Amino acid sequence: MQALAEAYKTKLEALGAEIQESDELQAYLEEEEEEQYMQLKEMFEPRIAMVYDEVAGAHPLQLIALETLLLQPEFEGLFLPKILGFTVLRGEVDVALMKYTRTQEHFKEVLMAICNSANFDLLRKRIGQSIQMGFALSSDIWVTNLINEVDNKRVRYFLQGQKLDRYRVLEERVKGYQRYQRQFRSENFMSAEFPQALSDLKTLYSPLKRFLLYRVDGNYDNSSIIPHLRSFVEHKDFKGHREYLEVLVLYASFFNLEGDDLDHLRKHFNEVRQSMDDFQEQYLEYLLELHLKEEVVIDPDADKRISSVMDHKVKDDLSKYYDLLDEVHSKGYTTDEAQEAVKAFYTQYQGLSNINECLRQTIYGYFNRLISNLEETDYPELFEISKLYPVYMNIFANQQFNQQLKELSLEYVGKLLKKYTDKRGKDYQDIKKFVATTFQDLGFLKEKEVVEMFKTRRKRKKTS
Repeated sequence: MQALAEAYKTKLEALGAEIQESDELQAYLEEEEEEQYMQLKEMFEPRIAMVYDEVAGAHPLQLIALETLLLQPEFEGLFLPKILGFTVLRGEVDVALMKYTRTQEHFKEVLMAICNSANFDLLRKRIGQSIQMGFALSSDIWVTNLINEVDNKRVRYFLQGQKLDRYRVLEERVKGYQRYQRQFRSENFMSAEFPQALSDLKTLYSPLKRFLLYRVDGNYDNSSIIPHLRSFVEHKDFKGHREYLEVLVLYASFFNLEGDDLDHLRKHFNEVRQSMDDFQEQYLEYLLELHLKEEVVIDPDADKRISSVMDHKVKDDLSKYYDLLDEVHSKGYTTDEAQEAVKAFYTQYQGLSNINECLRQTIYGYFNRLISNLEETDYPELFEISKLYPVYMNIFANQQFNQQLKELSLEYVGKLLKKYTDKRGKDYQDIKKFVATTFQDLGFLKEKEVVEMFKTRRKRKKTS
């Protein structure tokens, strides 16, 4: 946990003092009515949220320290229900069991602060679902021990009531967790701890990787994380471990570096590239894993960052791979030169090798980014870009690649048919003609499937 910067600490302490001196709090203390507490909440929670969002955006490693500060009594439990939800979702979950891989002590810390708050009776109305989910993902023994630490019988009975029997079933935990996640989709609350010793590397790595992927996917200001990444990549004890390699790939691919930071990464990247056993194989294996993640985009910029870090004088498969990508990205995948270069490279390796899999995903990425961002009115661009499908389908001769192009194209055509419903209109007829010819030629659809797609559906007559 990184300490909270003095500037943020001062802001929050001043806010806590203001809460204690406010008329809203005095009115609540005198009348003890929910309405007065809600006025206090409406007055101060947005201001707490502003500080929280500022820290989450620029200094995410300080979030745990910020949340711990907000547990103090002078904040009257404000914003704690939200923080409790954040602690539930930060925990690493074993997807096979839908249980936490490690006990969530910060979840417990926040929950106990709420339970011991003088305002518990009001806060309990906003935390039920968070407790239910946190308990469902935790072990029964851990939950029982937590509840037994609560002295107040009334609070203890409340917590016991949040252990839902339905969450004993795996499928229900999965559904419940997915529903719960959706409520926080727009929130920025992820944090992590960087390991300082080899003994911490295994235990802290998984949440750290999740945090880094979250940050690069959200396009946040990650400048405050770079010093910690520098320390990580220069740690001698970490080098040679798979966890180290994966952080190295994420750092090199997604962080915009220059000057000393870039030189520092180059030095350690190329040093490990030479010294680590099976570096190329493990690198390509992880790169392919990233290509296949929905939340990660390995675009030309990511490839160029890696290429700028890599020493191309070392004549190995990685140098050849990034030399090729430099050519494809500079000349364009639509050019004959790039297509010939891809073909010449691809034939040197086995079709299902990781290096060829990565190359196919790179080319598919171009098609995906173009078609996924087309508006319905831009459908003629699909007609044009589909002329390139046979070129790469012939080069790769890979059924999975063909299936990806098929699904991508059909999804876009589905959007078109929702917009253009006039079967006599020019747009509809152009789309129908294109699908009927091109999709059959490419093997995406059979004639019967095309007929079914464009068949007029008769409306059933209403019975009187």
